[in-house]
Amino acid sequence: MNIRILPILAAAALASLPGVAHADVITLGSGDLNKSFTVDYNGYTGSGAIDGLTSQIVFTLTGTTANSYTLSYAVANNSGTPITGSRVSGFGFNTDPTISGASSTGTYSVTALNSNVPNVGTVDVCFKGGGGTNSCAGGGGGGVSLGDSGSGTLTLSFASPVTSLTLSDFFTRYQSISGAGSTTSAVGSGTISTSSGGTSSGGTPVPEPGMFGLFALGVGALMLRRRRGAGAPQLATA
Repeated sequence: MNIRILPILAAAALASLPGVAHADVITLGSGDLNKSFTVDYNGYTGSGAIDGLTSQIVFTLTGTTANSYTLSYAVANNSGTPITGSRVSGFGFNTDPTISGASSTGTYSVTALNSNVPNVGTVDVCFKGGGGTNSCAGGGGGGVSLGDSGSGTLTLSFASPVTSLTLSDFFTRYQSISGAGSTTSAVGSGTISTSSGGTSSGGTPVPEPGMFGLFALGVGALMLRRRRGAGAPQLATA
């Protein structure tokens, strides 16, 4: 590859970063009681994004103790064209500090800790509409269908007292999908769209895996170019 082209690729990689998925973070404390934040979710598989596959969850901090935080949740399955059917079978996130236990009520009454989510990886906790296994992949037929909503509460417990709680890497699990070709299940990553409490990151860009290689290639080319420039012989001056 022509070395002169590589800096252009680096610039292209950098320009592409803001448009990819976001890993939003929110930190809550006891002073944020009754404050809410809304997370909007897309839909995707290992092959890419799925048009029209979306959902939304509104979380509200309703209680805290020395070792626990309780939040209410309201899930809306708002997928649209070309999606003709879908079910939000579960949702979850990562926590800081590390969670030691969880319970939930309402539409998503089954919990699982340290489980794998397809196309996401291991997550700290997930809440499902059904299914008794420690897996975030399935929902046992429960959850929220297209055009419907569901609600309940969830309690997060910790081994030691906590003064604040950080939630990140929000995701949803979709099943029973129709209108997306042969795809019948997928996941969604969440972006915090509104918040009346807590401290939110507002969305931190996370490059897609393929962009890391392009970015590294371009940065390497720029460094090589600088080294060659620094090592070039200097012209003598009178």
